[in-house]
Amino acid sequence: MAKVEETKLEESPQRYKLLLTCPSGLSPSQVSVDFSEAYDRIPHPDRDLEDSIAQIWEQRTYGNSSLFNGQKFRYGSYVLDYDVGSNEVSNVCLCLGLTDYRTFVGTNLSPMWERFLVPSRDDSIRCRHTSSPLGNGAVMETSDKKIIVLRRSNNVGEFPGHYVFPGGHPEPKEVGITSHQLSKDLETRQLINKRVAQEMFDSIIREVVEETGAPPSSLEKAVISG
Repeated sequence: MAKVEETKLEESPQRYKLLLTCPSGLSPSQVSVDFSEAYDRIPHPDRDLEDSIAQIWEQRTYGNSSLFNGQKFRYGSYVLDYDVGSNEVSNVCLCLGLTDYRTFVGTNLSPMWERFLVPSRDDSIRCRHTSSPLGNGAVMETSDKKIIVLRRSNNVGEFPGHYVFPGGHPEPKEVGITSHQLSKDLETRQLINKRVAQEMFDSIIREVVEETGAPPSSLEKAVISG
């Protein structure tokens, strides 16, 4: 029996992979953003599969008033710079588009999620039909060297009752983004990119304060570790 279980584990698909690790942490000056519709999700050519997004959302929200749609930043890819003569990451540029929670539920969380994937080793190609919203999570260490985790409500759209780090999502609305229409000229795009990059840090502080009750004045400056 043990041998059978071992074989199953060896044959099971990889559940996740680390895209980027920065053990020393990256400060706001080391993180930039390229916000563009080029990183938006591409609709799937299978019409029935694409229509299933609306169907799944309707099923999930029926009788559950706590679920609501909202815009999110979509993770497309990232670009790295390294310190000369070192393996240490010096800067990272996050390539972000727009998506929403409804499409996340209907693609990444769909029972048919694997059908949305494209065979490719390149994540940006492999996941071009999925919502892939950019989330955040804080590894929050207390002054007495404990790490804080929270237990999720049983009345949420994903992972009910699971233990998680404090976190959520950077929010487009916090930086005044509702579409890509404002980012057409170069000067405006540069300004938006700076505001979105800052939102990567502001959002995790908001989540920690809202979810743990820790006052902002008690927190050290946030860094991005991966």
